[in-house]
Amino acid sequence: MKSLKLKYVALIIAIIILADQAVKIWIKTNYEVGQETHVLGLSWFRLHFIENSGMAWGLKFWGETGKVILTLFRLAAVIFGVWYLKKIVKEKYTRGFIICAALIFAGALGNLIDSMFYGLIFDKGLVYSAAIHDYLPPYDGLAKFSTAGYSSFLHGSVVDMFYFPILENKTFPSWLPFVGGERFTFFNAIFNIADASISVGVLTLLFFQKRIYKKIKADDHKAVTETNTEVNDKLQVL
Repeated sequence: MKSLKLKYVALIIAIIILADQAVKIWIKTNYEVGQETHVLGLSWFRLHFIENSGMAWGLKFWGETGKVILTLFRLAAVIFGVWYLKKIVKEKYTRGFIICAALIFAGALGNLIDSMFYGLIFDKGLVYSAAIHDYLPPYDGLAKFSTAGYSSFLHGSVVDMFYFPILENKTFPSWLPFVGGERFTFFNAIFNIADASISVGVLTLLFFQKRIYKKIKADDHKAVTETNTEVNDKLQVL
């Protein structure tokens, strides 16, 4: 079992960040909010542009203050992630564990870039109104790069676009309690590459943690010890 060098970890993160930002910028400058396209004509694979001002699933807490707290938390997590990635590479954790950690780190950094800078570099985005204590309705038209910006540092909104409604507008069986007869869509989340990167990293760790969450040094030492013991036993028999 092999570990992974830091330069390859940096390469994985760079590829995810570049892909994530390229898709986000292309969507934001070519789609209006709410615009949707069926990819390859498929009903279950769509590009649907929305902006998320808060946490996952569009959750929002404490208005602009909550937004700043969330962004600062993401920033702290990314700073911690830099230290942690260096640590697990130095201590030679398994390749699978390091890749999962890199995926989670890259996803967090990808969304952090939106929150920190998109309000400064685009002319349109979600804008918070102190008068109504909420965000204003989505803007009309296409966003463009602008030095004026639509918001300030730390107040940008995250761009989401991937939509996979595998089962759309279905009805729960009437015999089900509480939700019987109600309409539903299976997997109605809209997400981006950064979100997907985090999800893949976390789910892989959860399902395969016993296999990948360990250090190679300990395994190698154990293997060497067992090998030496076996050889010595054979020599004693001979």
